Amino acid sequence: MAGKKGIFSFFVDLYGDGFRNMTWGKPLVWLIVLKLVILFAILRVFFFKPVMRGMTEGEKSEFVGERLTRKQPTDTINF
Repeated sequence: MAGKKGIFSFFVDLYGDGFRNMTWGKPLVWLIVLKLVILFAILRVFFFKPVMRGMTEGEKSEFVGERLTRKQPTDTINF
């Protein structure tokens, strides 16, 4: 049985060879990279702003504790 490094390198080689032999391999890789940049950089800046920015460590711990312990409404569907 191969170790984790063996399995990981197998998949890297598999996808690397696959993209290398494709006609549209390089543009497709750049499209994937662009998509990841958009997902993780641009969306985070505009939609997922840090809620606890500017809080002290004590305020952060109180905020998280309150969020974890408050009673949530049950997930029921009312018709």
